[in-house]
Amino acid sequence: MTITEASGWAGSRRLLRQLRDLMKGGGTAQERLDHIVRLIAHDMATEVCSVYVLRAGEVLELFATQGLKPEAVHQTRLRMGEGLVGEIALNAQPLRVADAQAHPQFAYRPETGEEVFQSLMGVPILRNGRVLGVLVVQNAARRDYADEAMEALETVAMVLAELVAGGELIAASETRVSETSALQPVRLRAIVLNAGLARGRVVLHQRGIVIHQTVAEYPEVELLALENAVAEMHESLDRLLRSAQTSGRGSEHEEVLASYRMFAEDRGWLNRIREAVRGGLTAPAAVQKVQNDTRARLSHAKDPYLRERLSDLDDLTHRLLHHLLGAQGTPEAADLPEDMVLVARSMGPAELLDYDRERLRAVVLEEGAPSSHVAIVARALDVPVLGRCRDVLKEANDRDEALVDGDTGQLLLRPGEGVSESFAESMAARRRAAEMDAAGRELPPVTRDGTRIELLINAGLLVDLPQLDASGADGIGLYRTEVPFMVRREFPDVATQTRLYGQVLAHAGTRPVTFRTLDIGGDKVLPYWTGEGDDNPALGWRGLRIGLDRPAILRQQLRAMIRASDGRALRVMFPMVSSAAEAAQARAILDLEMDRAARDGFRRPAEVYVGVMVEVPALLWQLPAVTGVVDFLAVGSNDLMQFLFASDRGNPRLSRRFDPISPPLLKVLRGIVAEAEARGVAVSVCGEMAGQPLAALALLGCGVRRLSMTPHAVPAVRAMVRSVDLDALGPVLAQWYDLPAHSVRERLRGYARDHGVRV
Repeated sequence: MTITEASGWAGSRRLLRQLRDLMKGGGTAQERLDHIVRLIAHDMATEVCSVYVLRAGEVLELFATQGLKPEAVHQTRLRMGEGLVGEIALNAQPLRVADAQAHPQFAYRPETGEEVFQSLMGVPILRNGRVLGVLVVQNAARRDYADEAMEALETVAMVLAELVAGGELIAASETRVSETSALQPVRLRAIVLNAGLARGRVVLHQRGIVIHQTVAEYPEVELLALENAVAEMHESLDRLLRSAQTSGRGSEHEEVLASYRMFAEDRGWLNRIREAVRGGLTAPAAVQKVQNDTRARLSHAKDPYLRERLSDLDDLTHRLLHHLLGAQGTPEAADLPEDMVLVARSMGPAELLDYDRERLRAVVLEEGAPSSHVAIVARALDVPVLGRCRDVLKEANDRDEALVDGDTGQLLLRPGEGVSESFAESMAARRRAAEMDAAGRELPPVTRDGTRIELLINAGLLVDLPQLDASGADGIGLYRTEVPFMVRREFPDVATQTRLYGQVLAHAGTRPVTFRTLDIGGDKVLPYWTGEGDDNPALGWRGLRIGLDRPAILRQQLRAMIRASDGRALRVMFPMVSSAAEAAQARAILDLEMDRAARDGFRRPAEVYVGVMVEVPALLWQLPAVTGVVDFLAVGSNDLMQFLFASDRGNPRLSRRFDPISPPLLKVLRGIVAEAEARGVAVSVCGEMAGQPLAALALLGCGVRRLSMTPHAVPAVRAMVRSVDLDALGPVLAQWYDLPAHSVRERLRGYARDHGVRV
């Protein structure tokens, strides 16, 4: 029995101190690494201790060993995922096996002489959540490595990461971008989390804090420092939350910060940090170790909510380290450019609020999703946001000029003079158009030939409601009820939902509000949802499918809507409907809740209008049956286009591949409108098409008369509506439905130019 298994590695602190002294000692980095593996092997009673370092090209090279053949050093190489060592690096997860050669991933390297060793335990060498290498121990006899041994090896790897990352073992040319490439213009694709155009200088969001001491001299002192820092962090977050509550930005904005504040009290997270301190690390090193372990573990999670919560955890780690080390949270305002384009891998919502909002022009994230907390807060601040911008941290340099196109989902770094000037002109033209459009806010959206078009807004947060008045919209064509659910830590009860829907209806007054029932699933996952993940979430268990399978959830939501209406008209819309039978079933559930409201003494809505989202192509062949069940149809152009073209709209490589202004989609839309008109059923479009003047022009040509869009798009679409003659447009568009063309966008743009239509 080893020291580790007998006493929980009582000598771990001694070994850590020895490692610290070696790291500070003389000699080359290679000599120190050779000494370290001998020390670890001796202290952990193993015949072998080896260190593999990740080099350029995703190759793991054996850099030092005690126990394997010396000539294998710098000769043995494994690809990521190859062998047990490659498996550890690929998954960023520890591995322990009593019989390594029986493991299906075992890869024999004859030059190492490892065939005589049976047992293996390895851990990734991590820094800032990134794999730098692998630390491995092996034994000739069968050995079942204990949990304490694994924890000890992980702690040692935390210390070893400082040497591996120091730049002495690997040439800097393997890790740095060349100066020549750094000067070249770069165009990166992304997904739009919040639309808009912005121009400014890159500010790299720095979380990196250099921890100079990793081994604790006095663990009790470190634990006390940790508790004090946690208390200070909680106090600072409370101040931030109080500030948000007085800002008037809406309750969901507060909910985001409140749930984030509760996350900061997570006992499991704090207890893991305390255990790492007791294992011999300083408090800052312990915080960093727990974050490395958690990030490596959760970065492979399929659940998008878990992946997005990594941003919050990164933020909390960063804040706690700053409180521990007495450092400043973000750069002083004087050190930041007047026009900032903030670039980060990910961010927490509080981190964004740390920056000067008067200087912040845009946010670009290498990760990020529409449901992320930082995206929700950024929308409240009306800041353009791009997400899933691959390689942005590799390509962007601090203070680079950056052009953010939040309409098409593109980032331009270090643009040429001509491109920069053209973009500036586009921004100026956009501002002038916005001013002109705003001046016409009181003018009705009536076409030149006298057709009244209904312009509505999409909303999902109470903070969006003031835009109803500011834009002069006719009402809310889509209220996404899932957004408030996503920023809470538990499912809101009927009373909570009733208050929320009542606030929305009260603000709208006599203007219509269409509530879409919960559209969760896919990329929208509730933090308290325990359903199993789908291999293909977009086509999986989502929308009304969940509501019908879990009718209690749907009934509670409909109950709250009925009570909130309090005698006013109620408009309810069901998402992800695949058949007329589902629509009928959903309406029957609504009827049950209407009867219940009467029995319970609540005022029933004066009128009830029921609609379905037309997103699933199968519904197109059931429209006669569907229109016999519902009062209106709402085309979700985003999902409908995604399913029609089998094109993932969240994939930056495909996001612009298929044009919505194309003959197939326009012909489908015209067919939907024709069927609805024949049945006396209204049709609206509430996807991205509705908010783009040129695409909205195509919708009008197809016969759509109700458009629902983001609030900022209303003025421009109103101006387009007032400049078009529908009697002339319809016949022209009809000639294009059967064209063998990828897109008719330029044809339509030419038509608009020739006929004086503002697009």
